[in-house]
Amino acid sequence: MNMQAMLKQAQKLQKDMLATQEEINNKEFTGKSSIVTVKMSGKKELLDVKIDMDQIEADDVELLQDMITVAFNDAMKQIDKETESKMGKYTQGMPGLF
Repeated sequence: MNMQAMLKQAQKLQKDMLATQEEINNKEFTGKSSIVTVKMSGKKELLDVKIDMDQIEADDVELLQDMITVAFNDAMKQIDKETESKMGKYTQGMPGLF
C-alpha cells in the first residue's frame, strides 16, 4: 500500500471516529435507582434529576443521596459501554484510549 493511500485511509478513519463520538455526545442516557432517575448527555453532563418523593420519608436524606449516586453511576456506565461499543472498532489493540 502506498503512502498516499494510507494517508487517505487514516483520514477516513479519523472522520468516522469523530462522527461516532459526536453521535454518542448527542445521545441522552437515563440512569435509574429505585427512587431517582437521572438524565445525562453522552458528554457525561448531568441534564436532569427526578426524585419520586412519594417513596421517601422527609428525613431520609441519606437514602436519597445514595439513590442519586446509584442512578448517576448507572448512567455513567451506560455512556462508557456505548462509547466502548461504538469506538472500540477504531481502537482495537489500543487499550485505554476511551
